[in-house]
Amino acid sequence: MYCSPMPARGDHEARRADVSAAVWQVLAARGFGGLTLRAVAAEMGVSTGLLTHYFPSKRALVRHAVDVAERHTDARERHAAAGEGRAALRAALLDVLPLTDEATVMSRVWVGYWDGALADEEFAADQRRRYDRWRARLRSHVDVALRAMPAGPDTDADDLAATCAAFAHGLVVQALFDPAAFPAHRQVALLDGFLTGLFPA
Repeated sequence: MYCSPMPARGDHEARRADVSAAVWQVLAARGFGGLTLRAVAAEMGVSTGLLTHYFPSKRALVRHAVDVAERHTDARERHAAAGEGRAALRAALLDVLPLTDEATVMSRVWVGYWDGALADEEFAADQRRRYDRWRARLRSHVDVALRAMPAGPDTDADDLAATCAAFAHGLVVQALFDPAAFPAHRQVALLDGFLTGLFPA
């Protein structure tokens, strides 16, 4: 259990950092489905009444939890690209696969969030924007990879970026449900085969 003592009343930022740490611990252990004020309070060893100062509603708690999840996602260790184009695309896709325990936790948190986001217009719009930004990043690598092909670009780069995103998240879901069948080395091999099909040497 996360048992760090609450900081002094006036130390708002330190207190909020403790709250954020507890929120992440609950997300990592239970996902968004298990995220409640009671669970966060228990993780911190405080009363739920104290937390209502920060989260007057479950929606406010979920909104903060999404921010916490995004910060953890942005801070994760990323794969180094061996070059531009296809190599950079490969590294970007490896970044989202559950290849380590930490990455698996991250994937479980986000996949668990999707269900609630589908039922909430604001959260759904936020998720669409995340996908837009991700596909745009993939698209930049796809553009370079297509220009490097001997025959030149002969396909729609937006469609190709969307295909890469769909492949990666489809593999994430399969690996989460059946990790024994999709260990890290198989995920990497499947990704490499997929990219070879798109960009043959």
